[in-house]
Amino acid sequence: MNYKEYITVVEDWPKQGVKFKDITTLMDNGAAYKTAVDEIVTYASEKNIDLVVGPEARGFIVGCPVAYALEIGFAPVRKEGKLPREVIKVNYGLEYGENVLTIHKDAIKPGQRVLITDDLLATGGTIEATIKLVEQLGGIVVGCAFLIELTYLDGREKLQGYDILTLMEY
Repeated sequence: MNYKEYITVVEDWPKQGVKFKDITTLMDNGAAYKTAVDEIVTYASEKNIDLVVGPEARGFIVGCPVAYALEIGFAPVRKEGKLPREVIKVNYGLEYGENVLTIHKDAIKPGQRVLITDDLLATGGTIEATIKLVEQLGGIVVGCAFLIELTYLDGREKLQGYDILTLMEY
């Protein structure tokens, strides 16, 4: 399926010069959204994963239906102060500063095979930080799956050594 047919490119949002890739128009189309999720489910099945992990908020949009289809758990990665129990955290750089991601300390059991999901692979910073959280808890990242990859931002460079699935590239 040509998923790009279901992505709306919004010029100059959130700032001048940016061509934002809006996935809501993919999600609006039940058949296209299901096909995209099913493709990630197939990839995950081949990896024999135990758990799906996704950073907020769009990682939930991709990861939760995958976990549901596979009848396995989903662990959210959230910004600091959003999870109610004991967490571990990692600082990571953004182009305009720093941010902190957290995960519940008991979200992953050592040795669990983990798939990380998100809507977009751009610079790779968020996923690199998510990988660090998973590995600090003893999880094994066996793959990363994305709807979109912005190849011109070289996010794969930060994810060398990890298997990556992307459904479309810009």
